[in-house]
Amino acid sequence: MKQPPPRCAALFLDRDGVIIHDVGYLSEPAGVKLLPGARAALVRALKTHRLFVLTNQSGIGRGYYTREDAEAVNARMLHLLHLPPPGIEQLAMAPERPDEPPTYRKPSPRFILETIARAQLDPEQCWMVGDRLSDLQAGIRASIRAALLTPGAITPDATTRAYCRRHQIRTYNTLSQFIRHLLE
Repeated sequence: MKQPPPRCAALFLDRDGVIIHDVGYLSEPAGVKLLPGARAALVRALKTHRLFVLTNQSGIGRGYYTREDAEAVNARMLHLLHLPPPGIEQLAMAPERPDEPPTYRKPSPRFILETIARAQLDPEQCWMVGDRLSDLQAGIRASIRAALLTPGAITPDATTRAYCRRHQIRTYNTLSQFIRHLLE
């Protein structure tokens, strides 16, 4: 029997402010709190899209916490999400500080481009979902669509609003709202 072709649609998600509360330099697993509706939204998204997470973690590069601390935070998030298989297929961290040359640090599109090639994804069916300008820039630089989340009705700064207008990026209050729109 022939294997079905791999699913080609994917969501690339930022972590803080998209899936969990952004508390700044989170290093303790006990501090992980899912954003309301995040789990249910990701369960819905898994029906049609593969999930990948890319998170800038300059706290590692700045010496605020270790890679092991950040991995423990990620493990706690995955435990709380408890997504059905395949769940989040890859969770990548970019430990570079903003003043260092970026390898994977957003706005670099490198992780997205490598994942698209490795996983045989269709860029036209891929999205970068984030709450910062660097998230959106990573998506646009990878030639995929982008969506801006504004949890807690945070108003984006003028630069981010202008970038969204220029690239026709829609804004959503929550991940749930974005997923509803995506699947309609």
